[in-house]
Amino acid sequence: MFVIYTDGACSGNPGPGGWGARIEGPDGLAELYEGEANTTNNRMELSAAIEALKSLADGSAVTLTTDSTYVKDGITKWIINWKKRGWKTAAKKPVKNVDLWQALEAQCARHQVNWQWVKGHAGHPGNERADQLANMGMAPYQ
Repeated sequence: MFVIYTDGACSGNPGPGGWGARIEGPDGLAELYEGEANTTNNRMELSAAIEALKSLADGSAVTLTTDSTYVKDGITKWIINWKKRGWKTAAKKPVKNVDLWQALEAQCARHQVNWQWVKGHAGHPGNERADQLANMGMAPYQ
């Protein structure tokens, strides 16, 4: 069983950004982070979840905790209808970040993922560390 905390950060939106992931597993702890020079907060939130799941062996049982309702609701609710409508929103507009939604869906298919949401910047230790990691990922691009 793995417990993952993810977060994204962006200075300006768009602007320099970073993502971070704290992975607690049976063999210990791993922390991942990276950044980009020009991105959005939502892209960084999605990237954190994708990269964390990508780092695990197939078939892992995961509880993934995010402070992003965009990520949690997107992957657990909205994606079903987006796909039925050919990656269009209810307003018939193209879904933003479709490349990352497809990548996240592919990673979720490899694992058993239980999605959890926590309020950001509310003192939750795992979320606070993921936020620190996301800022570390962003730092070289500021």
